Amino acid sequence: MYEYYSKLKEPEITPIKAGFMFLLCAIWLLTGLVGHDPWKPDEAYGFGLIYHILQNHEWIVPTLAGEPYVDKPPLYYWTAAIFAKLFSPLLSLHDGARLASGFYAALTLVFTGLSGRELFGNNRGWPAAIILIGCLGMLVRTHEILTDNALLAGCAMMLYGYALSLRKPKSAGVLIGIGMGIGFMSKGFIAPMLFLYISLGLLMFRNWRTRSYLATLCIALLCALPWLTVWPYLLFQHSPYLFIEWAWTRNIGRWLGFVRDGELSEMFYYIKALPWMAWPAAPLAAWTVWEARKRVWQEAEFQLLLTAFIVMLVTLSLVPDVNDQNGLPMLLPIALLATASLSTLRRGAANALDWFGIMTFALLAIMMWWGWAGLLLGYNAKIVVWLRNYQPGFEAELETLPFTIAIIVTVLWLVLVWRVGRSVRRSLINWAVGVTLLWVLIMTLWLPWLDSGKSYRHMVEDLKSKLPVKYNCIADVRIGDSERAMLQYFGNIKTRSSATRVCDLLLVQGDRIARPIEDEIGWEKIWEGSRKGDQNERFRLYKRVRK
Repeated sequence: MYEYYSKLKEPEITPIKAGFMFLLCAIWLLTGLVGHDPWKPDEAYGFGLIYHILQNHEWIVPTLAGEPYVDKPPLYYWTAAIFAKLFSPLLSLHDGARLASGFYAALTLVFTGLSGRELFGNNRGWPAAIILIGCLGMLVRTHEILTDNALLAGCAMMLYGYALSLRKPKSAGVLIGIGMGIGFMSKGFIAPMLFLYISLGLLMFRNWRTRSYLATLCIALLCALPWLTVWPYLLFQHSPYLFIEWAWTRNIGRWLGFVRDGELSEMFYYIKALPWMAWPAAPLAAWTVWEARKRVWQEAEFQLLLTAFIVMLVTLSLVPDVNDQNGLPMLLPIALLATASLSTLRRGAANALDWFGIMTFALLAIMMWWGWAGLLLGYNAKIVVWLRNYQPGFEAELETLPFTIAIIVTVLWLVLVWRVGRSVRRSLINWAVGVTLLWVLIMTLWLPWLDSGKSYRHMVEDLKSKLPVKYNCIADVRIGDSERAMLQYFGNIKTRSSATRVCDLLLVQGDRIARPIEDEIGWEKIWEGSRKGDQNERFRLYKRVRK
């Protein structure tokens, strides 16, 4: 596929350089996976589903705080539960579960690198992975407890399968089928829809209208079949009602409803979000397409990547709950297109990107060190006062190990920036190193401050201490899925929906101004609290007044 790029001179990646890039990817990948509680909103409810598997060994029906929650198939939750169990002697359950995201992110990087090498030559594997970790949209979401990370890995495997299909159709079919299956068992019908439309879209081009490509698609369907049928069949056997709830109410029906009644602005969300999510890969990908504009629809690599990107953009824009994590698969074709720019991007543009990255990350690192020192030493600068007010009650402490790691990484970044010369590849490596520097600083110096405001631990512990010694049950009003999960995990507190007539305690979630509750005269408020970092979200506990 890469005849044109094989003619361009590209410096070899020596074992030492490959080792450095592996180390960079490993640091980026492992940082932030452990050391903090499940954060609101996605991590909290996601871990609640994992916690139910660990406590009750219920593998077929995803369950949240005692109630079925069949929004998505359970592959990611299974994986996270296994990781949590394996590492439970060393890590807390939520930290162990988060390793599943690291596992799927590692698969994503591996198959992205393999796709870069297959499409553009032997020297493009590591750069493809480096460009992907440099994308700003990848940084936070791939380190959270999110099923989207498994979908992303499945999409990366599918793309590599497509890239391989014209050379090794059998292996490619297996990879596409397994990738589609992983995606389906993680987020439902998104991955099969992507497979259908990408496969049909590629048939518009002569390069792909071959018997080997059709054989690849047939093999892919056969390999995907067990993934697409076994769990849905088991769910149907367990409960036809839950099967319909999953397949129609929470998936197909919601899609059709969103397409029919959704806000038009939501459908254009990714047009506005991709420039920052895919930075700096997006402008490099645009340059690649522009530079190859005369041959872009004649060469198989561009046909694949542009078709994949267009299909992903349209399909994911029509999925309900449009958000950043749903758009992660689009970063894969963008990063791979950006990989092709390494041989064609002009040195002046590469130097401009390099200096922009150096200045940006230097400024941000200085601000992070200064803000952290202000919290530790009690400065009264406006930004420090705002940080204190944002997390009331937070007391900064000097923790030796995180502080030492932050110092070492900062010094290494300074040495690297000072000593490394300028080139297209090095500008992208420097950008990825800068992103990794900020992520390490956030996860060392700033982790206690973030955890203080994003965790429900302290709020739940305070609530539990105010519960009466004896009570029959706790009814809930407007309690969200994330909050119910954390009530059970941190306090073993289980609430019951629509049970205000039988329970003698009532827990209500609201904002700063208390909203009316049913039969308000019959209840007495005995506690009120919130997370430290959220002054708007309030929880109120009521006790039934006996007449």
